[in-house]
Amino acid sequence: MSRLRIDQAVIAQLVDEKSRVLDLGCGDGLLLEYLFQHKQVRGFGVEISHEGVHACIARGLPVYHGDIDQGLSDHQDDSFDYVILSLTLQAVRRPEFVLGEMLRVGKRIIVSFPNFGHWRIRAYLALRGRAPRTRLLPNFWYDTPNAHLCTILDFQDLCNKMKIRILRQIPLAAEGGLPKGLIRGGVSKWLVPLSAANLLAPVAVFLLERGTP
Repeated sequence: MSRLRIDQAVIAQLVDEKSRVLDLGCGDGLLLEYLFQHKQVRGFGVEISHEGVHACIARGLPVYHGDIDQGLSDHQDDSFDYVILSLTLQAVRRPEFVLGEMLRVGKRIIVSFPNFGHWRIRAYLALRGRAPRTRLLPNFWYDTPNAHLCTILDFQDLCNKMKIRILRQIPLAAEGGLPKGLIRGGVSKWLVPLSAANLLAPVAVFLLERGTP
């Protein structure tokens, strides 16, 4: 199996065994495959690209083609224990609506996203005067799929506005993959302090549920 991205490895740790999972924007299905094999979860993947759907099918995963910006009307309230959105929030057209739908169908939701407040992005724009490009955001401004880039502080503000309770916020200090040993042994040395997260973390993972922030 290919190695999980660092945010996917953290997400996998947050998901309980034998839970019901909906993975939105599941891509090639790598995370969902890991959860099926190592956490014995039940559930589905949703992917908008035909290439991603075909890749999931090749892995033997239950997946269907769908646009999450259109909602999750096929699923009833509290149908899943976890709804996952990994490095996809910035690409949806209606992030507030999508988060609301995730909270409707899932008891808890897990969201990871690239932090546009990271110091490298700030420095890129300040020194080069051009739209930033990084390993997590490799596209040029004119061909990027990303519609709504945000910082960690921006996302916290949105959670407060939507009355979403933040159970865990995990700012990650590495953009690369997570070594296999850390998948089982913890990720503490890959984290940065919450006080410095908006400046130092290129990506963040949030575990959320409905309720007063």
